[in-house]
Amino acid sequence: MSRLRIFADDAPDQPQFDSSEFDAIARELRAIGVTFERWQANQPVVAGAAPEDVIAAYKEDIDRISAERGFTTVDVVSIAPDHPQREEMRGKFLDEHFHEEDEVRFFVAGSGLFTLHVDDKVYEVECVKDDLIAVPDGTTHWFDMGPEPDFIAIRFFQKPDGWVGHFTGTDIARRFPRYEKR
Repeated sequence: MSRLRIFADDAPDQPQFDSSEFDAIARELRAIGVTFERWQANQPVVAGAAPEDVIAAYKEDIDRISAERGFTTVDVVSIAPDHPQREEMRGKFLDEHFHEEDEVRFFVAGSGLFTLHVDDKVYEVECVKDDLIAVPDGTTHWFDMGPEPDFIAIRFFQKPDGWVGHFTGTDIARRFPRYEKR
């Protein structure tokens, strides 16, 4: 189940807001310019499906959001709990950073935790199957896939070189809890 918790950026133990209700999550995120949607496949997606089959199952939504936001490339990333480089992959995203293009992810399966730092608030967004999150360029954030990552996500890119993170050098991400699946 999706979940949003909002904290003051100096109080990681005291959420000011906590909800698993889709409309409440979407409303709170919309207020800071973040899109949060739910998508449904137009055909079944089975475990182990080829990336082109995953993309085909969500083609209408992929085409819509690509046209709206100018995406030129989409791909599918799949990470399992036994992935030999899971710790290295997890570590790559754990520090606060931003991008010079929107970061948009759709969770086909599994889950992950996007944490956004906007002004003096921290927005912890647990994304699960069927969730799309679109984080505007320049928004500082970090992503935690957990110690045993297990997800399939469609990623969207405007630039051919894809994901480029610009790290802030702050320690804020280390002060907030890491992702543990509920």
